[in-house]
Amino acid sequence: MPVNIAPLDPAALLPIAGVEIGIASAGIKKVGRKDTTLFRIAPGARVAGVFTLNRFCAAPVRICQGYLAAGHEIRALVINTGNANAGTGVDGMQRAQAICAATAVELGVEANQVLPFSTGVILESLPADKIIAALPAAKADFSASNWAEAASSIMTTDIVPKASSTQVQIGGKTVTITGIAKGSGMIHPNMATMLGYVATDAAISQPLLQQMLKYAADHSFNSITVDGDTSTNDSFILIATGQAGNDEIVDANSADFAALQAAVLQVSQFLAQAIVRDGEGATKFITINVEGGASYDECKAVGYAIGRSPLVKTAFFASDPNLGRILAAIGYAGINDLDVDNIEVRLDDVLVAINGGRNPDYREEQGQAVMNKAEIAINIKLNRGEHKATVWSCDFSYDYVKINAEYRS
Repeated sequence: MPVNIAPLDPAALLPIAGVEIGIASAGIKKVGRKDTTLFRIAPGARVAGVFTLNRFCAAPVRICQGYLAAGHEIRALVINTGNANAGTGVDGMQRAQAICAATAVELGVEANQVLPFSTGVILESLPADKIIAALPAAKADFSASNWAEAASSIMTTDIVPKASSTQVQIGGKTVTITGIAKGSGMIHPNMATMLGYVATDAAISQPLLQQMLKYAADHSFNSITVDGDTSTNDSFILIATGQAGNDEIVDANSADFAALQAAVLQVSQFLAQAIVRDGEGATKFITINVEGGASYDECKAVGYAIGRSPLVKTAFFASDPNLGRILAAIGYAGINDLDVDNIEVRLDDVLVAINGGRNPDYREEQGQAVMNKAEIAINIKLNRGEHKATVWSCDFSYDYVKINAEYRS
């Protein structure tokens, strides 16, 4: 079961002025399953996106990247689960484009104003006809309050839906941020299989919206790992409708930008951590804090080396304080001039390693007490600089193997 995720309260998800959502069933993988989600975005809104760096990226990712790079005003998102439309070549592109064209007709916009997204099984042909047939029902379901339903409809192997809202005062106006995400397995940057959609009614310039999204991604969805596999379909979208009434944010050094960025990051980190907590078969939620690095990137590298290590992850599943595995992961993280004699490693507050070896005062029962917990922090000091980074991960259980062995069943 997911690790310490509170049940989703639909009433806690705040509508965003300028965004409507409709959900329908296309029967892509299971008859009656709500698997198609449609966003309608008001004119004048701005949309930014970051996507997987997997070179085998899916057809919808390539289309989204092209439409956003061309500067088209985005008016709709169409999302399907059950089929990734990845590894499908020219046919996959044509099917995704057909969905964009049909959505455009349904909503009275242009095809290049529609961003498509898919998640599910790779290397299988997308049933575009089923998705197109479901569009009228999705349109008929449009509501500004359908965030919780959308969080459920985009799930694949997820056990729980993931969503969050917050508000912040900007320029004397109340600005709202709401987001949803899906992901449970094939989670590792860049990005971490996940889809994320965050919207705000704030007014902000397009360049600063993209800058804000990149920062949020780097410190949330690009700071998690479940299994070390980078998906073909990862997409993270940030929408700003500009309907909150605040003066447009155009200065990255302003207090308004900082306030909005902090709120977007708060929602993004909640969603990213929820993906790890719902990691396939996860029983432990692990926070890896690395500080004292010569750069942010090397701190991140150490965090990832630990977070994706099968030996570390299986030890945590067994609640076995076999903590030498953590030292081994630090050692192969790729820092060639690392002085291991300067490193400190703590499990929560328990000092495990210092001066290149085991802390003489460390006792196995101390480590065991920490390993028995559902939430554990690994705290590392490299003592070679001023930078720090955090990575969130989970353990590997028997269920992870079972879920992925039976994924297409």
